[in-house]
Amino acid sequence: MTPAAERRPLLPFAWARAHHLVLLSDGERCEALCRPDTAARALLEARRLADGPMRVSRLAPDAFEKVLVLSYQRDSAEAHRMMADIGNELDLYTLAEELPDTDDLLDSEDDAPIIRLINAMLTEAIKEKASDIHIETYERHLQIRFRVDGVLREILRPQRRLAALLISRIKVMASLDIAEKRVPQDGRMALRIGGRAIDVRVSTLPSSHGERVVLRLLDKNSVNLDLLTLGMPPALLDRVDALIARPHGIILVTGPTGSGKSTTLYAALSRLDAGSATS
Repeated sequence: MTPAAERRPLLPFAWARAHHLVLLSDGERCEALCRPDTAARALLEARRLADGPMRVSRLAPDAFEKVLVLSYQRDSAEAHRMMADIGNELDLYTLAEELPDTDDLLDSEDDAPIIRLINAMLTEAIKEKASDIHIETYERHLQIRFRVDGVLREILRPQRRLAALLISRIKVMASLDIAEKRVPQDGRMALRIGGRAIDVRVSTLPSSHGERVVLRLLDKNSVNLDLLTLGMPPALLDRVDALIARPHGIILVTGPTGSGKSTTLYAALSRLDAGSATS
């Protein structure tokens, strides 16, 4: 049959997860993918709801979990389409209070509230000129902090139950594996906020109380991509010019968070582009 990602699940996610059974249809035939310990009554219910001939395939528990996530995970392009209005005026604090009580992203029929919260969070971060957004999960609370001028400060404490919902949606948008929570992951997404191009680098890290996420923001419109205005002494600027003009080699730019490493590198690339355009 066609791959799981190309077929439509016929059962609610919560039911499929609880009964260890995914029922997929390609419009003509159905396949019930289940674990060896799936109850017979669950298969009977699947047979009742199938919209065509049904084949049963039993999978090892790990393989079933992967099929479960793949079958119900929505296309990240949907999230990006919903973020087209990200420049609108959104109240981050009001939205955080109005979100529905849902423990699992896939249990929700409508992702719009969590998308709006992410929109508002990113918009607020850009307004505050934040370089990073930290989403930190603790035993009893969820904390969102912005790094502004190198200093982390708390912005919001949403409901603790929203942690998995919020982090899962961000992972989908960054094309990360939402089923993998035991190892760090890195991804990126490119957004437009109020007509401004924003690069977002996403890093996830397992912790004792759930995953933590850091979103590194680069507002290309606000960054001055010119080595001449970065405050380098003339002698140092001449050395940098000589280094970036070399055809081979490695340049290391080091420093603490918020010190301007990315800005320096982007400015160097911009200088190279300008040089090639005029040569």
